[in-house]
Formats: sequence, structure tokens, C-alpha cells
Amino acid sequence: MTIFLILAPFGAFATLMMLTSAAIALFVSAAVSLAVIGIDAWYGRSLKILSAGAVVTFLAVGLYVTLIDPALSTSAVKLAVDAGILLVTLGSIAARTPFTLQYALEAADAETAKLPGFVRANYIITWAWAAAAVLMMMGNAAMIYVPWLPFWSGLLVVFTARNVAVYFTNWYPQYLRTKYGMPSANAVSRPH
Repeated sequence: MTIFLILAPFGAFATLMMLTSAAIALFVSAAVSLAVIGIDAWYGRSLKILSAGAVVTFLAVGLYVTLIDPALSTSAVKLAVDAGILLVTLGSIAARTPFTLQYALEAADAETAKLPGFVRANYIITWAWAAAAVLMMMGNAAMIYVPWLPFWSGLLVVFTARNVAVYFTNWYPQYLRTKYGMPSANAVSRPH
């Protein structure tokens, strides 16, 4: 359920980009991100770097599309959003708070959170999401700069990169638990 909530703004964005204008898709996605923040606040959870970064990214690109370049291509809009999320991801790593750590700390018991591998596992998972963002950017860039490629090829790269990152986020903690007996499966992959 939580991964659905985390990815809801991005799912809304991807869906709306197929159905409506880029500006509407971006502003609705920003609103969905704000709703996710509201849900977290309602349940007493912390403000997440990823959710806040998504709001800023969607609003910034939305304002750009609305005020500066309304004719920006769909692929360029998606590339801009992916770049924004990459910056949020790398920023969280640079700030020494990988964005997955916030979710993991809310799901883990105190003993698990103190394990040496706990923080390291979150860095690895966050780096996996950074790699996925780079691959998604490459897929969107290919749709812009390599016009002879079939349209579906860029979409396939984006879809695969995101789904592999989701799979890795769920698999890696299980792998660690099996290999070392720590951290617990819920410590990293299933935040509340």
C-alpha cells in the first residue's frame, strides 16, 4: 500500500500526460503530491524529501510550461520531471539522508534502525532509484533526439527502469535478511 502512495503522484502524472495537457498533468500531480504529504501528516508521519521534491518539481515544470513554453513536447516535459526527481534523489544522498531512509525509519523497530547495515541499505536503494531516474531520462531523451526509434522503445525503457527500481526496493531488504539476518524485510521496503 505504501509504495502505491509514494508512487501515486508519478502514476497520476504518467496517466494524465496521455489524457490531457502537460500543464494540467503537472499541476494535478503536484496536488496529488500535496495530498500524499497531507496523508502523512494526518497519520503523524514526517514530511518526506521525495514528496516535497515532487511538489517542487511538478510546480516548477508546470509553471515553465504555462508561462514560458506551452509547446514543450511531452517527452521534454517527462525529461524535465525525471531530471527534477534525479536532483531530489541526489540531493537527499548529498544531505546524508537518502530519501528511502525516512520511510524505513518509520517502519523499522528501534533495534533494526540501529544496525550498521540499515543506513547503508537505504543508500544502496536510493542509488538504485537515482540510476532508474537516469535511465528514464535517457528513454525520454531518446524520444526527443532519436526520432527514428519507435515511440514505444523510449516508453519501454522508462517503464522497465521504474519497475526494476520498485522490484529492487522490495527485493534488497529480503536479500539482506536472508544473507545476514538483518535488517528486517519491513525495515527498508515497506514503510508506513
